[in-house]
Amino acid sequence: MSQSSLTPSTFVLVHGAWHGGWCWSRVADRLRAQGHRVYTPTLTGLGERRHLLHDSITVQTFVDDVVNVLTFEALEDVALVGHSFGGVVITGVADQVPERLRRLVYLDGFLLESGVSTFDTLPSDVVEKIRAKAQPPGNGAAAPAIPPPQARHLGLTEASDLQFVEGRLTPQPLGSYESALELKGPVGNGLPCTYLHCISPSYGPVESSRTWVRQQGTWQWGEVAASHDAMVSHPEEVAQALLAGY
Repeated sequence: MSQSSLTPSTFVLVHGAWHGGWCWSRVADRLRAQGHRVYTPTLTGLGERRHLLHDSITVQTFVDDVVNVLTFEALEDVALVGHSFGGVVITGVADQVPERLRRLVYLDGFLLESGVSTFDTLPSDVVEKIRAKAQPPGNGAAAPAIPPPQARHLGLTEASDLQFVEGRLTPQPLGSYESALELKGPVGNGLPCTYLHCISPSYGPVESSRTWVRQQGTWQWGEVAASHDAMVSHPEEVAQALLAGY
């Protein structure tokens, strides 16, 4: 089927840690050019909403952010996409409003099962180092938040990509790593799920999530020849991968 013959679809693209809806702009432009509806919400306390950073933000806050977009925009039959930490968020959204979704796509995404926080998956000494760095005012944030990494640590190499990302990364609310999703159903909640592995190079911190996906045996698997921040460096390839599910 040619791209031009595709029925217009609705995509909601959820960013990962330290990012904002801005990181999807290149992918969104390509999807919209083909007639699709695209929403790129920014999670509370990040990106252009960094002024809303406070010490009560949890992963559930992020889930509520996206659920509210789906609800107030009256969106249905949605392809919900989560990049990196955004994978945790879309898992929570699918648990709450599966009736609004067509499928889930995890772009190099993290997966956590019910009752497990990000910090639960890390060694205790690493957690303590992160907590120490997250305390204001040293991190430049108004509340406990994890300073962003340098953009090159996200796999970006082109000068234009580094410049685009470096000035836009913002501290990640500490509570989003401390808190756990509480799910009523299994991860994915019975919806069709696709995992897109960014392979050039593979991003090590996500490997345990990829291993979990492979063990399920029911997920669709795809690969994108790009680094972890593929939506920035290789937007055409990401857009094509998202459209491949239709």
